[in-house]
Amino acid sequence: MKFDFTGLTVVITGASSGIGREFARAMAAKGCRLIMVARREDRMRELAGELGVPCEILTADLSREEECNRVIETISGQGASVLINCAGFGLLGATVEHSLDEELSMIDLNIRAVHILTRRFLDLLKESDKGAILNVASCAGLLPAGPYLNTYYATKAYVASFTQGLAQELRDMKSGIYVGALCPGPVYTEFTQVARGKEWSSALTPEQVVEYAVRKMEKRKVLIVPGAGIRAGLFGTRLLSRGAVAKIIGKGQKGRTEE
Repeated sequence: MKFDFTGLTVVITGASSGIGREFARAMAAKGCRLIMVARREDRMRELAGELGVPCEILTADLSREEECNRVIETISGQGASVLINCAGFGLLGATVEHSLDEELSMIDLNIRAVHILTRRFLDLLKESDKGAILNVASCAGLLPAGPYLNTYYATKAYVASFTQGLAQELRDMKSGIYVGALCPGPVYTEFTQVARGKEWSSALTPEQVVEYAVRKMEKRKVLIVPGAGIRAGLFGTRLLSRGAVAKIIGKGQKGRTEE
């Protein structure tokens, strides 16, 4: 059965930029009421002014557990039926060159926040047994390892695995709740700037990623991988050993680190 977003209340984390920002535009186009969550309030207010639909803005640092809980408590009782987890970041370079605090912050945002928000949002959906959760992972999470973007790859592997497992559990329960993992390859966003590395030589736009993702969400696709080239590349890695794939990825990522 097709998932229909029309008129629903949608919560979007990481809504101030990149993929999250484009999801806000896509959901607004479907007449959804939005609850946008990010650290940068000014950007969300500017976006809300463009969308022409009711928007609630929640400023939060989701790397902190108490902030994740505050978001859930705020939206509880508002009839939110869709959660799109976009917040996250990466760090290019050798693991030993990063500060431990930065890496732990990444783990807190990319893993703990996603897990907490997903788990607690499911509790909100239990009574109606309908709704949707999309966790933005990465094609990185479908690969064996990612030298020079190491912790990021590991966090996205968690998100992809957790989400696919959860989706199967819900299917086994005959639940009406849809859960999916979006696993894009390179996307032209602020990711590389935040990660302190060189820009991708080729990538999809956030608009392309979100347009594809929404179509697949409507079909209740669990694993969503935008881009024919990325899908072909992932298939090709099955022909190589895990060590060979890690070596190839490491060579490419090392070339993108700032000098």
